[in-house]
Amino acid sequence: MQLDGKIALITGAASGIGYAIAKLYLEAGGRVVIADLNEEGAAKAAKELAGAKAAIGVGMDVSKEDQVNAGVERAVKAFGTVDILVSNAGIQIVHPIEEFPFADWKKMLAIHLDGAFLTTKACVKHMYSQGSGSLIYMGSVHSHEASPLKAAYVAAKHGLLGLARVMAKEGAKHNVRANVICPGFVKTPLVEKHIPEQADELGISDELVIKEVLLAETVDHQFTTVEDVAEVALFLAAFKTNALTGQSICVSHGWHMS
Repeated sequence: MQLDGKIALITGAASGIGYAIAKLYLEAGGRVVIADLNEEGAAKAAKELAGAKAAIGVGMDVSKEDQVNAGVERAVKAFGTVDILVSNAGIQIVHPIEEFPFADWKKMLAIHLDGAFLTTKACVKHMYSQGSGSLIYMGSVHSHEASPLKAAYVAAKHGLLGLARVMAKEGAKHNVRANVICPGFVKTPLVEKHIPEQADELGISDELVIKEVLLAETVDHQFTTVEDVAEVALFLAAFKTNALTGQSICVSHGWHMS
């Protein structure tokens, strides 16, 4: 599937899943705006992947409305519009609920949910005016399932389903689609950091966290790859009609089947 010059804004794209999506979008003929809290990393990623004619990097804290609006306007100034939003920025913080700091709860929801809301709000006015667009939210199997120690993450990822479904209905008359990608565990720096943290909380080894917690419910005990997720992101971005909207697609080696 090809993007034929479509402009994609991808948050959290200086590394990991976002970087892989940016790379594949460029290979498919798109142009990308790599938005990341790490502005230097975003600029470096854009240069590595394509250069200024096809990719730019912007600094963006997705929980800050002024930064989101400024980043989207910079994208529009550089490339003329935004055709695709991939709301991918995210973090992970784990605690049992009775020990979960309220500040960490608010931080998690601000990045995952507020970030999706703010980037959507800033991008859809451009999509609506041109009569087309694709909103892609990076959910998780935790958009459907629950795991201990992840109250904020699970709540936020469930919330993205609701946002996408509302946007599927609001955006339909403008030919704007909204869908959620729900990966299983992908061995990104975020997950690598999370493994020892969860091992410490549960009092087990890193190896047992991988075997008995992260991959226990998969059909083949394999991690999902960033390339797996990027392929689904390309499929959703390039899809032509509202036949596929308001949906969640699990990329999880069978962990969650729907």
